[in-house]
Amino acid sequence: METVPFENAEEAFFWFMTAQAAKNDGARCIGGCGKILRPCKPIDILKAIDALYRGKEIMMDHALVLRHYGRKLMAPDRYRDKERRAHMLWHEAMEKLEAVLQRKGIVAVPQGWGR
Repeated sequence: METVPFENAEEAFFWFMTAQAAKNDGARCIGGCGKILRPCKPIDILKAIDALYRGKEIMMDHALVLRHYGRKLMAPDRYRDKERRAHMLWHEAMEKLEAVLQRKGIVAVPQGWGR
């Protein structure tokens, strides 16, 4: 069966957070049992975020925003005063994560890019 890459880093990240929540609730992750076969395991998303953090490409504030809004399965709203900074941090982290995940084939590269 052919794997289907994610459309963007945000989709991959929310998939990871959903899988992590299920795992925390006692579910066992068995590859190939989902409706869509993905080109990675959930841990691969975490490893990419960890590498960005260890490489100082994202900071603790980015990681905290990712965790907080990832648990809610929603991105911060740039139009809400209390979420503006979180939105900026989220956007920065997603840009960095998307580049890494595209290089790994986890996120699709939009057609026409790099030509």
